[in-house]
Amino acid sequence: MNYIGSKYSLMDFLETTIEEVTGYKNGDYVFADLFAGTGVVGQTYKSKGCTVIANDIQYYSYVLNKHYIENVPELDTKWLDTLNSLPPMEGFIYLNYCEGSGSGRNYFTNENGMKCDAIRTELERLHTAGKMDDHTYFYYLASLVNSIDKYANTASVYGAFLKHIKKSAQKKFQLELLPVIDGPVGTVYNEDINTLIQTIRGDVLYLDPPYNARQYCSNYHVLETIARYDHPELRGVTGLRSSTEQKSKYCSKRTVAETFDDLIRHADFKYIFLSYNNEGLMSLETICEIMSRYGKYQTFTTDYRRFKADKDENRNIKANSTKEYLHCLIK
Repeated sequence: MNYIGSKYSLMDFLETTIEEVTGYKNGDYVFADLFAGTGVVGQTYKSKGCTVIANDIQYYSYVLNKHYIENVPELDTKWLDTLNSLPPMEGFIYLNYCEGSGSGRNYFTNENGMKCDAIRTELERLHTAGKMDDHTYFYYLASLVNSIDKYANTASVYGAFLKHIKKSAQKKFQLELLPVIDGPVGTVYNEDINTLIQTIRGDVLYLDPPYNARQYCSNYHVLETIARYDHPELRGVTGLRSSTEQKSKYCSKRTVAETFDDLIRHADFKYIFLSYNNEGLMSLETICEIMSRYGKYQTFTTDYRRFKADKDENRNIKANSTKEYLHCLIK
């Protein structure tokens, strides 16, 4: 997935730095990825042999990581053809996110929205009836979330839809199964990180919080609804979910420093790594001051291309790259 804040392109930098600081050359330790997103970092460390603890407050992220972190080979692929051959149905996605339903929202073509509804409904039926166990259910549900995103009629995130259907969104939707990561079975949570941190412990803690005021619950609200399929009350032109329970204190300049300090104070991990960039809500000085209170602090940097959700000519920001900092604390 093309995901804001994804560390896919930075994995070499992260792995090299974490190994240099910790001295851990094999995977025989507990690694926590508590702002997990699409699970790129957790997947990498699971494949290295680590026991991974993953967490994210967004449910679609929880679904993805339930598969990546808790599932191991071999999983049952027999349902794929059945699900892909289901007749389209006019469910919640079609009725609220497709223009043909009269909703006025153009996130998916009518056919793809109805196909998504058919698969999502059947997954719930199979799981509820006991015909599909939890591991298989999250395998297919994670695959649905990942697959449907490729057909979304957006510039990148779900903060807005495009007026006309772009080429990639016109293609006929097909469910594709995600890879299954071989490694130790980890544990995945869907909790507020500052609450969770008081109940877990491990060796390496990796933190990748939001850097700015953009809330992930707004940017990916359609995927959240597909993952939950809870028929929420929607509001506004873009059909945002009405609930605000997933708003992060890390996206507010007023609350981020105090919340971050609380997190570091309660973290029962020897090594703590924080990814942050030079344009974030917390200044580098603030991060240094907070982390230095609890042990030996140091920082590493690298340049990388900034995430772009629109065309260059529409942007007020001139720089094509930004500086990524990996803040390290030996507690």
